[in-house]
Amino acid sequence: MAGIFESLEHVFKGAVRAGQTAGALAQAGLGWALGDRPPAPALLRQTFERLGATYIKLGQFIASSPSLFPPDYVEEFEKCLDRTDPLPYAEIARVIQRELGRKPEEIFESFDREPLASASIAQVHAARLKNGQDVVVKVQKPGVDDVLLTDLNFLFVAAKLLEFLAPGFARTSLSNIISDVQKTMLEECDFLKEAANIDEFRRFLDQAGITDAAAPRVYREQTSLRVLTMERFYGAPLTDLESIRRYSQNPEQTLVNALNTWFASLMLCNFFHADVHAGNLMALEDGRIGFIDFGIVGRIKKETWLSMNSLMEAMGREDYRLMATSLAGIGATDEQIDVNRFAADLEALFTRLNDVAVDARGEMALLDERELNRVMIQMVEIGERHGLRFPREFALLMKQMLYFDRYIRILAPGMDLFQDARVQRMLSDQR
Repeated sequence: MAGIFESLEHVFKGAVRAGQTAGALAQAGLGWALGDRPPAPALLRQTFERLGATYIKLGQFIASSPSLFPPDYVEEFEKCLDRTDPLPYAEIARVIQRELGRKPEEIFESFDREPLASASIAQVHAARLKNGQDVVVKVQKPGVDDVLLTDLNFLFVAAKLLEFLAPGFARTSLSNIISDVQKTMLEECDFLKEAANIDEFRRFLDQAGITDAAAPRVYREQTSLRVLTMERFYGAPLTDLESIRRYSQNPEQTLVNALNTWFASLMLCNFFHADVHAGNLMALEDGRIGFIDFGIVGRIKKETWLSMNSLMEAMGREDYRLMATSLAGIGATDEQIDVNRFAADLEALFTRLNDVAVDARGEMALLDERELNRVMIQMVEIGERHGLRFPREFALLMKQMLYFDRYIRILAPGMDLFQDARVQRMLSDQR
């Protein structure tokens, strides 16, 4: 009997969600009919934001996957906002009580009712444990996992139907992409999985003897599938040079420590942190580097990393032929690559990039996140023109490298990432 009621509940939730989806699509259609006609990528992005968590996350997936989606959509979805109005404290308290079996005031010495951040899937609150430890508590918003599952199942069926009705779409592997998105998103909703990622990264740091980097401790008694309680880190993002100078006498060495830790994780850990933007990589008050938010991680084959390592060497030496052969080793192709033409196209791209990166005073200017992403998009486009298809792991790796390039320009403008002996990128036999 319980199974019947559970099935009916899922049917009811699915019907409600279908109605919400239809309403958002009708709103977009009405706006179009009344003359509000932005370009197709902008219209789709705005509609995704109205539809909520699933579609916002799908938009972010599009923005981080230039090897899978058209460039104008990738660039537009970089604007996809994952900041939402916070839920009332009463709703957050109910989630905590349902998940942990007790009210927040029974678990924590104090719990800030105003969140530090609120996104589509979860919001984060500062708190203090009974033992006096400062923590952050990541609380999943009620019903998010049901909405994700309903939406993604609908999208998968729609993709299969489209591939059947229009066989040309079968070659795009649209349904396979949706399946990958579903797996990624549902993993993000599993805070026990994220907790396991954090614990594994901490073990990697211990086993590698890395003492100048840290990941937060997870408090398992206060953690569940939908509630994640972690040690609170205090510090500054790697883009805040003035604050970092208060914590470190040598900001450049701080950056070297971050680079070496991340490169070591590629070699010695089962995954790498795949979202090292300024909010997730901190210079801590005690001088260490803090890695936080392990909801998005990537895994890489040894062969791909060998080619990536070769690519970075080539970029450092401005050896465009080696760059072309390295990219050919990363991408999949059934065609014969004309390495000389490929190298010439890459040289033209990086010549334009260097021209853009020099400001009016002749100094290297900072590229913002959208500009960094655009460089990656252009590299992928050039590769595709030469018959290459890149795995998503390549885009994830390149994006992290572009983040680090930005930190170098802020913290160590004289550093050469590819030639500096302090930066350890060597492969290990352990991988």
